[in-house]
Amino acid sequence: MIPQPTAQQALPDQTFTLPPDATIGADAAARPIADRLAVQLRRSTGFALPVQDGAGTITLSTQGTHEGEAYELRADASGVTITAGTAEGVFRGVTTLRQLLPAKAEASTQQDGPWEITGTSISDAPRYGYRGVMLDVTRHFFTVDQVKHFIDLVSLYKINRLHLHLSDDQGWRIQVDSWPRLTEYGGSLQVGGGTGGSYTKDEYAELVRYAGEHYVTVVPEIDTPGHTNAALASYPELNADGVAPKLYTETEVGFSTLTVDLDRTYEFLDDVFREVAEQTPAEVVHLGGDEAHSTPHSDYLTFVPKAAELVVKQGKRVMGWHEIADAPLPAGTVVQYWGTEDEKAQALAVKAVEQGATLVLSPANRSYLDMKYHAETPLGLDWAGLVSVEQSYSWNPATLIPNVPASAIDGVEAPLWTETLDDLPKVEFMVFPRLPGIAELGWSTEDALDWTAYKSRLAEQGPRWEVLGVNFYRAPEIDWA
Repeated sequence: MIPQPTAQQALPDQTFTLPPDATIGADAAARPIADRLAVQLRRSTGFALPVQDGAGTITLSTQGTHEGEAYELRADASGVTITAGTAEGVFRGVTTLRQLLPAKAEASTQQDGPWEITGTSISDAPRYGYRGVMLDVTRHFFTVDQVKHFIDLVSLYKINRLHLHLSDDQGWRIQVDSWPRLTEYGGSLQVGGGTGGSYTKDEYAELVRYAGEHYVTVVPEIDTPGHTNAALASYPELNADGVAPKLYTETEVGFSTLTVDLDRTYEFLDDVFREVAEQTPAEVVHLGGDEAHSTPHSDYLTFVPKAAELVVKQGKRVMGWHEIADAPLPAGTVVQYWGTEDEKAQALAVKAVEQGATLVLSPANRSYLDMKYHAETPLGLDWAGLVSVEQSYSWNPATLIPNVPASAIDGVEAPLWTETLDDLPKVEFMVFPRLPGIAELGWSTEDALDWTAYKSRLAEQGPRWEVLGVNFYRAPEIDWA
């Protein structure tokens, strides 16, 4: 299983076999999860699997004393029981149950049984509360259905945050009623000059709802003050000289900036953060802050507190890339570290913590899913190095940055930038098999993290991905099952 559970005990001679007359029992809070589990298992087993109140062959219960995402699972000859204190905990237990079942249980058409689980007792809870993946929908746009498919896959590994990078030089992807040209014009293209796209408010709401069904929280990012050419091209008045630049479809970074001493800049951001916050249940809004190479540093230090204030004004906590730690930060800020082992980036992470911020760790040379696996990888980039499956797994969030206490780490995130990725099969190729390792770093206890043991468990995911139709990279260091 991935992530490795906190504690697991074998139950000898207690193999569970799903019978043709099986039922799924659930209390009211767990009923929607039971209904979705039944839909999937009906497809693959051909069994009727009625969902009923109370106990069943498979029982989902929220009547436990567990907190948050914690759960217990027991599979023995008499049945399967998942017990948690919340529906979220039950959902995490169901993702474990799906991995315990044969891979063919994920099939979209009826398969032959038997449907067996070796007897086991599991007690499980996450190491970190933030376990994320980022999808860049600006360099190349991905539709609602494509993002839903992405959510289906990543939630199998107990990922609980989907960071959507919604604006950049190449496109603006979320509707803002008070600034309609952001999507009408700024979202019209993508890298390479092809047709772009954007999410209407209804479409974004559907993404938030669907993610919520999978207990994944959407974290929206509006990148500022750099990475803003799409906005600048859409509205001349956001430019210091009042002249809009052309739309941009290349991949170089660092050339654009909002004008820090322009009142209109903050009127714009006030509107944008308000409308994005209104659509977002998440407690944070990400204001970017990275690679602002065209913003004079003194202006940058002025800008960050003013932009952060506009986020806080909407009742949200600020999240931003680690560069924002050079400026004063409001209480509750979450700083996302994307550095490698460079001292400057690490110093900013320390500075963030000294200000009371917490960290989400996304080291580019470990967790950036768009980095090439090896020099001949046909997709991706290599500016942070080549990132093998082993390298992406073999690091400890608690000790990555010297002089940062473990208590300051909120969790981990694996960003996927899409300069070279224009369809879902390419996304899947770069995400799998590396994302499950980042997910395990965020969930499993420190003493459970062992590359040799992990790569054997990872190999067993191959047949499951084949059934799911995932275009995964068959990394040579893994002895794929």
